[in-house]
Amino acid sequence: MIQWVSLGTGPRPVPQPVSTPLVWATAFAGAMALVAVLNALVGTDRPGLALSALSLLSALLGVYARFTAAPGTAALCWLFLNGFAIPPAGVLTWTNPRDTFWLVCLLTAALTGTTLARLLQARAAYRRLTTRVLPRTQEPGDWPGDV
Repeated sequence: MIQWVSLGTGPRPVPQPVSTPLVWATAFAGAMALVAVLNALVGTDRPGLALSALSLLSALLGVYARFTAAPGTAALCWLFLNGFAIPPAGVLTWTNPRDTFWLVCLLTAALTGTTLARLLQARAAYRRLTTRVLPRTQEPGDWPGDV
């Protein structure tokens, strides 16, 4: 496989996002750990808390990810939310309005994190750019006596 590498040695105006497989691996491990901690502390009877925590995880991962990683991140977080954060634990179910809402929340969080990061990085890169002011040259005037 050919991988394009930048030959420039100067600082990049906008940092490169993390690779998608790394974001998904982090989403897998983070969602698993987060759901395990929530189940140990508060139990499986509060899926709203688990949804909020996983949405925050999706948004934080979205800050470092590409836009193409958002659907996979949301799906991985939903799998752990549906499979282990609600009873019966270990069984995937689909309840149409609830699970659709959960997927939309997780996808929106991931996309919001990515969008916010890109806007802030673009703003910072724009502020780092400097404009060069050229010295003013003597130009002839509009009147015949001006030179």
